Amino acid sequence: MSERLQPGDTAPDFTLPDADGTEISLAAYKGRKVIVYFYPAALTPGCTKQACDFTDNLELLAGAGYDVIGVSPDKPEKLAKFRDKEALKVTLVGDPSKEALTAYGAFGEKKLYGKTVTGVIRSTIVVDEDGKVERALYNVKATGHVAKIIKDLGIPAA
Repeated sequence: MSERLQPGDTAPDFTLPDADGTEISLAAYKGRKVIVYFYPAALTPGCTKQACDFTDNLELLAGAGYDVIGVSPDKPEKLAKFRDKEALKVTLVGDPSKEALTAYGAFGEKKLYGKTVTGVIRSTIVVDEDGKVERALYNVKATGHVAKIIKDLGIPAA
C-alpha cells in the first residue's frame, strides 16, 4: 500500500488522458493552486454527487485561484460519457494503471460495508502554486465535502 501524502510533501507529477484523450499534466499547473480529487468510478451515485458539487462551486474555486482535477481509474470514453451526462465542468482524467492513484496514497485497503477491500480511497489533495501539498484529506465523504474544503481554505462564499 502506498504512503499517504502530508502537507509540505511534493505532489507527485502525473500525465493522464482527460475525457477527450488529451494528456493533462500536473506540471502544467505550476504557478496555480490545484485541487486534485480521487474518486472510485464515473457514473456512480456518490461520485456523481461529488463531481456535481465541484462543478457547482467551480466558479467560486476558480475565483480564489483554484483549478480542479478529478482522477479515477476510468478510461477516457467513460469519463466523456460522465461529463456529458452530468454537464460537468471539472477536468476529469483517467488513471487505469492506478499509478497516480497509488502515488497519492489514494489506492489501497479500505473498509467497504464492514469488509476490507482494495480500491480507490476517496481523497482530496490541495496542491499549492509550487507543487507542494497544502492539504491531504483521505476517506472523505462524497456529500458535503466540497463545502468543507471551501470553508477550510477560507474561501468566502459567494
